[in-house]
Amino acid sequence: MAMMMRIDSVSHITNTALLPCLYNGTVLRRRSLSLRKCGFRERKFQLRCVSASSDSLQFDFSPPPIDHDFLDTISVSGGKVSEDGVVESFDNDDEALDAFDNGVVVVDLSHFGRIRVSGDDRAHFLHNQTTANFESLYEGQGCDTVFVTPTARTIDIAHAWIMKNAILLTVSPTTCQSIIEMLNKYIFFADKVEIKDITKQTCLFALAGPKSNQIMSKLNLGDLIGQPYGRHQHYSFDGMPITVGVGSLISDEGFTMLMSPGGAVSVWKTLLAEGAIPMGSVAWEKLRITQGRPAPERELSKEFNVLEAGLWNSISLNKGCYKGQETIARLMTYDGIKQRLCGLNLSAPSEPGSTITVDGKKVGKLTSYTGGKNGSGHFGLGYIKKQAASIGNTVTVGEDISGIVSEVPYLARQHPPSANSSS
Repeated sequence: MAMMMRIDSVSHITNTALLPCLYNGTVLRRRSLSLRKCGFRERKFQLRCVSASSDSLQFDFSPPPIDHDFLDTISVSGGKVSEDGVVESFDNDDEALDAFDNGVVVVDLSHFGRIRVSGDDRAHFLHNQTTANFESLYEGQGCDTVFVTPTARTIDIAHAWIMKNAILLTVSPTTCQSIIEMLNKYIFFADKVEIKDITKQTCLFALAGPKSNQIMSKLNLGDLIGQPYGRHQHYSFDGMPITVGVGSLISDEGFTMLMSPGGAVSVWKTLLAEGAIPMGSVAWEKLRITQGRPAPERELSKEFNVLEAGLWNSISLNKGCYKGQETIARLMTYDGIKQRLCGLNLSAPSEPGSTITVDGKKVGKLTSYTGGKNGSGHFGLGYIKKQAASIGNTVTVGEDISGIVSEVPYLARQHPPSANSSS
């Protein structure tokens, strides 16, 4: 039986001489984390930091041998894993949601898609295919960007990390393959671009909640605290490569961790030992809705455009031509945004797809619904015509369910760029 290790304290952190990395000659600074085990000899983790300007560790290598499969570890510890490998619950959804508000949670997002875009033309290619200004970004930075149709209808939000030799895109589980197929159609003969799905070769965790910074400090990762959203650095944890970035996909706060499958168990157990509460995908979906992050097949579809979805922080208005740009420009010029995505405090459960009305007239559509913690409260997301979408307005959802338009954190952080912005 594998021995469970409890971390009593970080006894010391030392910096030693620079040493060459096995990956592309990268120079690493070794940080030693000495972790005591009760009744056993001291164990030393090597946490090696790579600055944002150094060569990025590659995640397109074959995964190392795995002594203990991560999902097996989750199952043995009481987690519920679906047939397709999604960690659904730890039977603690309310506790995990409370920890997001008052403590810290860790959630396995390995079922989300990871797409590696490489080649000399990668930044220019994504610059033309998505809404963000990739040509203004540098190694170690990151951003959110939106995949849209030629008429600016929404497909998915991607979180991008700019690495030395590639750009990593994290996308929703349901869109990964279709996005890869779409991107490949736009690669022409002279383009130096390669698209690769690395989802199965990597694992992805999110650390979220107001005490996330405390755990980062304990793990000697405090240099990322206070850095801009999307900033990321490369490390080696217990001999395995790991990239840690600012932001938890659902929030600008927290952190995201990308690693090889061989390192997932050690990272997960260490985060739990430091006080993180495990969260499954069921609670994460509740959190997505209450935080207001749009999702494919719900708020992101060919029915709604990117400006109606309110994804202003992901859009550049001044970077030149790109897919959907003409439609976005017309919408801005002629005030063509007729509805917007809103949060809704509801009086009772309601089915997504239900009509939203005011005085009997249709003003919108409910796209997502979730119940609150401990079975109390009801909350939804929906598109509502602008004249009825003011915070505090009362609407009717379905036949007789009352709804009050409310602000949600994810959308509240979105700010329309100014006309002279270089974003």
